[in-house]
This record gives sequence, structure tokens and C-alpha cells, in this order.
Amino acid sequence: MEKASRMTKQRKLILDVLRSTKSHPTADWIYNQVRGEMPNISLGTVYRNLGVLKEKGEILELNYGSSFSRYDCNPENHYHLTCTKCERVFDLKIPIQKQLVKEVMDIDGHKVLDHRLEFYGICKECKKQEVN
Repeated sequence: MEKASRMTKQRKLILDVLRSTKSHPTADWIYNQVRGEMPNISLGTVYRNLGVLKEKGEILELNYGSSFSRYDCNPENHYHLTCTKCERVFDLKIPIQKQLVKEVMDIDGHKVLDHRLEFYGICKECKKQEVN
């Protein structure tokens, strides 16, 4: 376990690439960016390191039930909007609705550890293109 916790060159580069973008990229996109600086890195290494970074709480994995996940360098719980036209994912700067967790626990008696609320719509850039 000690080895997995160490900040390797590959892991640092992957994290730097994630932090350098406001998008929520796929592992393939990250892999292509990292290869520019580290040509011998494999896609499997990128996936393994993304998994370690997720386990350490340094990044979020956004899995929308599709065949690929997107990654977010902001590990704090926050909401997203996915554009149904361009498929980009945007962070929303609205407060987490903690009362929803309380309602679920009070009404159904479940123990809620976390929640994720996703919004789907048309981003402002795509909305501008619709007008033109």
C-alpha cells in the first residue's frame, strides 16, 4: 500500500494535466495529453493512477453510465451540468442541498453517505449558436 500512496512522476503529471483544464476529461484525453511529456506511458498506467488519485480523494470520477468516465480535479462535492449538444461537463457554483440528504434519511430511514445531483441542458456556448 505504501507504493500506491507515493506521488510518482506519472501520477503527478496526470494530476497536473487534470488541474490545467476546466473540462472534465476522459482517461483517453488525459492519456493523450500526458504522452506529450511522457511518450512511454501506457493507457493502463493512466487508468491505474486515476484510480489511486480517486481513492486518495484527490479527484472525482464522474460516471454517467456510459462506456467511459470523466474526471474532475475538484474533489469537493459539487453539482455539474452536462450539455446535451456538445457533451461538455460544467461545474455549477451552487450550494450543496444538504436538506435533500436529511429528507431521504427522515422519510425513508436510509443512511445517506453522499449524494450527486446532475443537471442536463444546453450550455451557454451552444445556446448562443442556436440563436444565430
